[in-house]
Amino acid sequence: MPAAIQINDVHKTFRRGVKALRGVSMQVDPGQVFCLLGPNGAGKSTLVKILMTVIHASKISGTVLGKPIGHKPTLKRVGYLPERHRFPKYMTAEQALHFYGGLVCMRRKHRLLRIQQMLDLVGMSSWRKHKVGTFSKGMQQRVGLAQALLHDPELLLLDEPTDGVDPVGRRAIRDLILHLRSEGRTILINSHILAELESICDQLAVVVKGRVSLEGTVEDLTRGERRWIVQYRNVDLEWEDVAAESGPAGVRITLPGEDAGLAQPIIDRIRAAGGTITKVSQERESLEDLFMRALELAEDRDGATPGAAQGRDA
Repeated sequence: MPAAIQINDVHKTFRRGVKALRGVSMQVDPGQVFCLLGPNGAGKSTLVKILMTVIHASKISGTVLGKPIGHKPTLKRVGYLPERHRFPKYMTAEQALHFYGGLVCMRRKHRLLRIQQMLDLVGMSSWRKHKVGTFSKGMQQRVGLAQALLHDPELLLLDEPTDGVDPVGRRAIRDLILHLRSEGRTILINSHILAELESICDQLAVVVKGRVSLEGTVEDLTRGERRWIVQYRNVDLEWEDVAAESGPAGVRITLPGEDAGLAQPIIDRIRAAGGTITKVSQERESLEDLFMRALELAEDRDGATPGAAQGRDA
């Protein structure tokens, strides 16, 4: 099965020589949640807009859903939620969706059915007759997601979908994304809120100063950063060859590596000494740790502190 998105050597230079993208290449596999990460100003939103032909790249090659980027019939198979999107405040949720359904040439009868289905899906059906101008940011984001899904797309591009949304709304959006993945859709999410992506991200690319610093599946990128955690209390032991840290919950021992056998001698010693084991678990590098590692790689490559803003957007 071909990649949902395959791009190579993407460059974008704005006026006055501002380089937003400097040779970005990446691949998004079908049926995956792909997370596009990076600090503000890294070029992430610029890349999403290029995929949707909102702006044009200075140089690009690649495909979306197996067709060249910008192929108009293929764009009808893509759903898009822009960053900081705005609906006309005087429209109701239902009217806004009718308007956007018309833009993608949906027949009215089909629109009526899909609007009801999508408002139900995002939990906004009871607000369908209310004006968008009365909605909270989270409610507007939900209607935005309904808009992006209205024409039943195969691929979704979501640019900062939880930005400014309260914790309840963020959880609802996260659950919706997991539901959409279970339906077999491919979803690309651009976000800088790492905690929101930890549980849903299958693949990722970290963009720093217009370049990809790390890319791959979360499984592959964290394979070398696995560790076993053993936590215990009620006994004093001296540890020479392992990392042990005392805290309110007891002593926490960290053992780098994937092999469960690493923890067995530690567990045996604690039990033999009469200690109480309160936790044994395997952990991997967090998304935040991986993100920081990508920034360090970029810094080593460029010889400068990665950070802000090479392009005009995030």
